[in-house]
Amino acid sequence: MIEKFVPDIYAQSIYRIDYEKLVKKGIKCVIFDLDNTIVPVDRSAPSRDAVNLMFKIKSLGLKPILMSNSMKKRVEPFRNILEIDSCASSKKPLKKNYKKILSIYKFKNEEVACIGDQLITDIWGANGMGMTSILVNPISKKDKTITLFNRFLEGIIMKRLESKELFKKGAYYD
Repeated sequence: MIEKFVPDIYAQSIYRIDYEKLVKKGIKCVIFDLDNTIVPVDRSAPSRDAVNLMFKIKSLGLKPILMSNSMKKRVEPFRNILEIDSCASSKKPLKKNYKKILSIYKFKNEEVACIGDQLITDIWGANGMGMTSILVNPISKKDKTITLFNRFLEGIIMKRLESKELFKKGAYYD
């Protein structure tokens, strides 16, 4: 059961992921979490680096999609500035909106990589769908209230994963 929280890839940030390697593995779509993955929770616009990264990802032939548990009002400005599609109020780790993305864009589960900063929402959701899961460190220590509870649970899960030698925080791999 604890294995469902182990990411396939663990990177320091979205800027340290080898997207070319993902393409070589057959990945066609990259689903990004928003808060503390692309931007801190208190920012209202993406950085120039994030905009440039999305341009690079698109130039590799990958389809970037923003998938966030945040409301549409929060997600929409990022979608517009980054010029990518989005799914707001996604209720990760539930499967419904992952399935909707697969259906709309005609991707197979194994053609999708999901990037996020939380084991409980992002990694568990991606692993439950048979997608490539990529964990990145949170950009900021500041979190929404619900996320603080998730971080508490995540700490317990990480200790368990480390004790079983399945995952070690700070030991990045791809």
